[in-house]
Parts: sequence; C-alpha cells; structure tokens
Amino acid sequence: MTSSGDVTGETDEAAETGELVYINGPKDLEFREYEVPEPEPGAVVTEVVRANVCGSELHVWKGDHPLQDCVLGHEALVRVAELGEGVETDSAGNPIEEGDLVAPVYFQTCQACEFCRRGEFYRCENDYEHTGKSPEIWPHFHAPWATHYYIYPDNHFYKIPDELESHLNVAAAANCALSQVKFGLDQVGLEFGETVVIQGAGGLGLNATVVANEYGAETIVVDGVDGRLEQARAFGADHVIDFREDETVEARVKRVEEITDGLGADVGVEVAGVPEAFTEGIELLRTGGRYLEMGNVRPGHEVDFDPGKLTRKSIDVTTAVEYDPWTLYESLQLLAETVDSYPYDDLIDTEYPLSDVEAALEHSENRDVIRATLIPSQ
Repeated sequence: MTSSGDVTGETDEAAETGELVYINGPKDLEFREYEVPEPEPGAVVTEVVRANVCGSELHVWKGDHPLQDCVLGHEALVRVAELGEGVETDSAGNPIEEGDLVAPVYFQTCQACEFCRRGEFYRCENDYEHTGKSPEIWPHFHAPWATHYYIYPDNHFYKIPDELESHLNVAAAANCALSQVKFGLDQVGLEFGETVVIQGAGGLGLNATVVANEYGAETIVVDGVDGRLEQARAFGADHVIDFREDETVEARVKRVEEITDGLGADVGVEVAGVPEAFTEGIELLRTGGRYLEMGNVRPGHEVDFDPGKLTRKSIDVTTAVEYDPWTLYESLQLLAETVDSYPYDDLIDTEYPLSDVEAALEHSENRDVIRATLIPSQ
C-alpha cells in the first residue's frame, strides 16, 4: 500500500482533510487524502466511527468482483458532522442533529429508474452509482473505509436506537447481513412454526438464525467449522448439522428428514456462497418448499444442476442481493429489542486501525478472525 498527499491539487491550507482507502486493482490499495466536502442540500457529511470487513470487500480486494477504481467499504456506523440544507430528520422522520450516530444504507435508491418506478427499490438499476465512483470525483468519500463518509440526498440513513449506543459493532453490521436476511426471509414468507434450514453459519447465517427464531420458526444450521457451529448454537439454532460428520448430501438430507418427520424443511436459505450448496439446498426441502438464494453473488461460478428436481418438487426460488432501504430501520429496531438475547458482539472479534487495513484483509481472508472492524483515527 502506498500513501499519497492531496491528489486534488492545490487546496486551502486551512481546509479540513480526510483519508480514504482506494483500490486500483486486485490487492493494490492506496491511502488518499482529500478535502472534506461541504454537504449539498439534502446531503450529510459524517465521520466514520467504525467500518467492518465483509466478504464483499474480500472479493473486491482479490479482483473477484466488478467494483474496482473506487473507495472500499459498505458496512459502517458514522457520526453526523454537518447537515446539508433541509436535512432535519433521518429517513424515518426522527429528528437528527450534528453528533448523532447513524447507520447509512450503503446503496442508493434513485427513485427514477424503471424498477424504482415500480416500487421495486431493492432492484434499483443505479444502486451503486455513488459507491462505484472514483475518489477523484467530488465529494470523494463515497464509501466508509475512510475517516469521512458522504451520505447523498438519495441515500437512506437512520439514527441508531439508544439501546445500541453501547453496542457499536452491532449497529455497524445492521446495514448488511441482518437487513439482507430479514428482507429475504420476508420475501419468502417465513411463518411461525415452519422449519428453515440455513446453509452456512457466517454473518449472514447467524443473523438469519436470529430472524427465523424471532419469527417463531424451527432452525437447522449446516456448517463444518467448530467455531461457527458453536456460534450457531449460541444464536439459538435448534439443530446443527456438521457436514464433516454427515459427509454426503444424502446423509444431510436424511438428517433434515429426521428432524422434519420425513418431509424436509419448509424453507431453505443459502448463505454459504458455494455453488454446490444451491443444488444441495433443493434436496433438503419438502415438496412445495421455498428456497432463498443469497450467498452466490459472483457470476461465473458454475455447478451442474438438474432442473427437473426443482420442477418435480414444485420448489419456489427467491433471490435477494439487496433490500428495500427501510429494512435497515426495521433491523435496527429488531436489534434494539434483542441485543441482550443474542451474542451479537461476538460477531466482531478484532479491531484494526484504518492504517492496518491490509492486515485486516489478510487475516479475514485466512479466517484468523471471525469479523474485523476498522477504526479510523480522526
């Protein structure tokens, strides 16, 4: 990683500047310094309190993601530094002022594209218009691996509930894993008393376990890492299946059928991010079951698949890669209500100063840590 001075040219010596992490290509990171912008009407300038290392950043870092030439990060908690003209509340109508802690939705809802016009805000075709910009483009701080973060007028943001002010890591993670799985499970209509099998016990899987528990479902979590299986139990999983013990798909199908009186699960959730998990998930479901695919987000990773099995079992498949922006508000309320019921704080186990971003990425990639968070120095 290299560090540069102000690459924008001459600036007012008295102007405040901030740093950001820029990716110029696979594993090619730089620190860059820019003048902190003034907010336009409807926008908010914030200081980053913490920003987590999600699996998406690992994909970008390794070049296994279309985003490049951009600022990194998306899962964050920020503090309001300056409000643009006309901003008096957050996106839920709660009064907002400088110094408040807020959670931003990391993508925009343009409200102008065909999907937004249809009310399908989670499919906005301009969702990454800001996130994907080069930091050379004003206002520079398009993503939160930085000292500052710019909330555009078309970005939703929400003040965090008082109950979360002593659980900042929990609040920082709300805009990704929890909001994503809550939206997805709402889309498939998970109901009280149903059985859901969750493939993967990473951040998405554990948050899916929480949501399913709170909806009154019976939960089965499949994974093969000791620490993850232990966490699944701590997060309330009713059953865990260790694929090191049940080594074949047939063995895991049998285990699920034993739990479900021979039927199979009502709902399946793929959050392992492995293409083979999709084909297995169909086998774990009952006839007429619903399948939520969220983990496989990288095109180009293929697997042999027999569509006849899907059809013969009348399986409905739903995909989710983002969420309606107000889902973040609902997730923050859910966290406030359950923060003492689940060990959310254990999901983030290691803090790094922003200057050690490469170590945070390497340790995350090697699974030396569960989840890392970056703390900028203001």
